[in-house]
Amino acid sequence: MPSFVYVLASDGKGGPRTYVGWTLDVEKRLAAHNAGRGARSTKGRHWQIVHVEKFRTRILAMRREWHLKRDRKLRKTLLAGFVQRRL
Repeated sequence: MPSFVYVLASDGKGGPRTYVGWTLDVEKRLAAHNAGRGARSTKGRHWQIVHVEKFRTRILAMRREWHLKRDRKLRKTLLAGFVQRRL
């Protein structure tokens, strides 16, 4: 079953932020984050998808998620593009 790694961006009262996660259904997961049922760190913000990668298995997606969470350069680049589009 295909799995996905995603990066979300939000520009809330605490400034712009990113969040990295994995899922089997990106749209359903985004709706959960925006409804306050996602991860604790995503509550109280409106999130948008800024990056998605598809993988054949859950394990591959989880491995990639681990790397993306530590790739500050990529997250900063994605966040800069997100903020530019919002202006």
